[in-house]
Formats: sequence, C-alpha cells, structure tokens
Amino acid sequence: MRKILITGGAGFIGSNFCHYWAEQYPQDKLVVLDLLTYAGHRENIQSLENSTSFVFAQGDIGDQVLVEKLFTDHQINCVIHFAAESHVDRSILGPDAFLQTNIMGTHTLLKAAKKFWLDAGIADHHFHHVSTDEVYGSLSDEAPAFTESTPFAPNSPYSASKAASDHLVRAYHHTYGLKVTTSNCSNNYGPYQDSEKLIPLIIQNILLGKALPIYGDGKNIRDWLYVEDHCRAIDLIMHKGRVGEVYNVGGENEWRNIDIVNLICAQVDAALTANPELLARYPHTPCANGGEAKSLITFVKDRPGHDRRYAIDPGKCHAELGYHPVESFESGIVKTIRWLLHNQREKVGH
Repeated sequence: MRKILITGGAGFIGSNFCHYWAEQYPQDKLVVLDLLTYAGHRENIQSLENSTSFVFAQGDIGDQVLVEKLFTDHQINCVIHFAAESHVDRSILGPDAFLQTNIMGTHTLLKAAKKFWLDAGIADHHFHHVSTDEVYGSLSDEAPAFTESTPFAPNSPYSASKAASDHLVRAYHHTYGLKVTTSNCSNNYGPYQDSEKLIPLIIQNILLGKALPIYGDGKNIRDWLYVEDHCRAIDLIMHKGRVGEVYNVGGENEWRNIDIVNLICAQVDAALTANPELLARYPHTPCANGGEAKSLITFVKDRPGHDRRYAIDPGKCHAELGYHPVESFESGIVKTIRWLLHNQREKVGH
C-alpha cells in the first residue's frame, strides 16, 4: 500500500491525477498538500474527500514543520510533486514567488524525504518530480524535438526555477541515494485548468464575447498533452521507470497557437449552436447573435522572451514504459470544451 503525498493536488494537473489514481488504485492513501492559491481549488477534489483513504491539508510546501508532520502522521512512503508556480507571465512580473515555491519548496520536500526515508533506513520509497519541457529552452521550426539529453536553456524566471528544482532532485539521488524519478511534460490541457492558461482562457472569452488575445503572430508552436494521458505516463513511470531517470512526456501534437484558437472557435460555435440551452446560458457569445467566435481574435504585443517552439521526443517513454498518448488534440479538445461548457457557469456568468 502506498501512502502518497501529492503536492499541488488541488491544482489542474494534480487534481486530475488524484481522480485518476483514486480510481486506478483505491487501496492507496492519498494525502494532498495545497496552498490553494489562484490556481488551486478545493472543489476540484471535493468528490474524493468522502473517502477514508483521502486527506487534504492546506499549506505551503515550503513549511518544513507542516511537511514533516504530514510525513509522520501519515507514514508517507511516496511523494508525487506537482506543486509549482507555473504561469510564465506572472514569473516575468514577479519572479520571487517562483524561486521561493519552485526551488525552496522543492528543497523542503527533499529534506523531509531524506530525513524520514534515508536517515531512517526506509528503502521502500519513491520521490517523483513533475517538471516541464520549458527547461530546455526554445526550438526553431526545423530543429529536432527535445530529448532527455537536451541541455537546459531556460528563458524565463519560471523555467529557470523549474530547471533548478530538477537539478536539486537529481542531486539528492546522486549525493544521498534518494530514489527519484523526474518527468518533463509538454503543455497540458483538459478539465480543471485555470483560465489564465491559453485554452481555457480562449473558451471562457468566447462565452463572454471578449477578445481572444494572441501573442505576436500566433505562430508559436507547442506540443499539447491531454492531462489524463499525462496521468497515465506518471503511472507508468511510478511502476516501470528506472530510479534516477528522467522521462519526457509529450502528446505528439504540435500545433501553432493561431491554429488551436481557430479550431476552438469552430468547436465552441458548433457545440453552442447544437444546444439551445447552452446558447441561452451564454448570450454574449458571438454565435448567439449570428456571429462567429473567430471574429474575437485579436493579436497583441508579444511577451518578453517568448519561446518560439517546444516539442517533446517521447521515444524513451515509448521504449522503456510502453507509453503512447491515447488522445489526439482533436479528440482531447472536444472533451475539454464539453467539460468547460458544463462546469464554468459560476465563473463565466451571463
């Protein structure tokens, strides 16, 4: 039986992972630690809180006393570390919080893991660190995709802080023998994502009839990973991954931002038109007044240090873990739009 501390478990990826793991492994105990900042919402995991094998603790991963109390009270033998400040624009405006959470917070968890596992002689333990493809920097349109051996070249305070946390996890393995794995994932999308991120922001703004802001020329390319595919990959890493190794997890879905926005516009228009009740719920959306969502597209000044392209080579995950994404972008975005249309009424309003 695993007793898992899931940091950031009320956030986007973390909450999806909690639902996934609780369904796949109901015998395991899940202890969620989340500060409930703007991107963490307890309602994301509310349906799990009736279970005796689920515990929620509100607090900061940088709180050494709290982290150690959770290790002691629940006999934690596994950490899956999602918690992070992750919004690039926020990191440009205020980098301090990113260094504090992503670097010092990660170090707090590693110190607790060393104390309660290594120093106590507990061999059966696992620390999995969830990171990002942004640590590798930017790619040209023609360059090969990132592999696990691609040198780090972070270009924002966010990605620099995540690169530092990756190095700390590696160091605790090589210096102390902590059993760790790390995954670097591409852009996630799906249910529970905060509306500051591109896909939920575009959908929300369509419903509100607001401008759809596109940075620069809209030709920045990202590899998009449906969040449940990410959860499956972490599952495989936890059960089949080699200790001390890094695994790049991609969706094999490279899209230009402008193409994504155009696809979402068409899909949202179609979904609303096909459902009069939904259309009545969102009277400010263009198709409620005979228009099209794409009329809201607005190009805005590019942000500083905006990486041109990210792309993941998932060959190692394929070869060692048998991982392949289940969702294409076309299938995943339909699921995402459907979920957001039926679950954002309180946030979007009328």
